[in-house]
Amino acid sequence: MHIEAFYDYCLSLPGVSEDFPFGEQTLVFKVMGKMFALTDIEVFESINLKCEPVRALELRASYEEVKPGYHMNKKHWNTVSTTGALGDELLFELIKHSYDLVVAKLPRKDR
Repeated sequence: MHIEAFYDYCLSLPGVSEDFPFGEQTLVFKVMGKMFALTDIEVFESINLKCEPVRALELRASYEEVKPGYHMNKKHWNTVSTTGALGDELLFELIKHSYDLVVAKLPRKDR
């Protein structure tokens, strides 16, 4: 996956904004102020994505490109390689899963 595809897909989701709260190198995507994806924009090798805990364990067991979230809560976040064998379709699915988890926790009026 190229960073442009990641960027365009994230911004295409309803209510998404971009931010740089951790410095100018780390791009963070948020929905209604809550993070669901982040990456290094200078070296686009991985994406941190929120994940349902049981699914996170299954993904880590099935794909070497999926690791516990780097600098994140490892129960709820994965670091997913963008340079490995995972196809864009699966990466888009994992981004959407992360987005959906965050949206589901928002107050009803914000959904």
